[in-house]
Amino acid sequence: METALIVVGVVALVILMWVIGTVNRFTHLRNVVRESWAQVDVALKRRYDLIPNLVETVKGYASHEREVLERVVEARGRAMAAGGQADAETNLARSVNGLLARAEAYPDLRSSGNFLELQRELANTEDRIAAARRFYNANVRDYNTALEQFPGSLLAGSHKPADFFEVDSVTVRDNPRVQLP
Repeated sequence: METALIVVGVVALVILMWVIGTVNRFTHLRNVVRESWAQVDVALKRRYDLIPNLVETVKGYASHEREVLERVVEARGRAMAAGGQADAETNLARSVNGLLARAEAYPDLRSSGNFLELQRELANTEDRIAAARRFYNANVRDYNTALEQFPGSLLAGSHKPADFFEVDSVTVRDNPRVQLP
């Protein structure tokens, strides 16, 4: 009789330890996803900070491109307000790519050291965003997998799956063109 109680107690203790470990793992993975989103957010804010400088530089050389410049400024505002939503980021990237394409028509602008440095910084920032996005999506994958796998899925009730950060347009996935002299 005592042996049976000890066996039941050990089994109950093992189950309790598994439950605690599984819930703690879900919490850890959720926090890793939040941390990796913060890295994406930092990279996006860096892009948001570069865009006004790029717009001002282009304004000095191509003042009659007002419509293109206004689209970039509006897209930046919408993307900042959306907090990293993929569709707003897609529109912002399209607008910036359009601005860079229009800048190709201005040889003086293309040879401007300030403009070239801003283009380099923007390309570097796009690389950072892509790396942060990959890191975030890998963490989302790990978290969602842990929530869905059996037997952990039995305890996943209060933990909601995270959304991947995806860009809709294939052209937006390309870095802005940078042509060096």
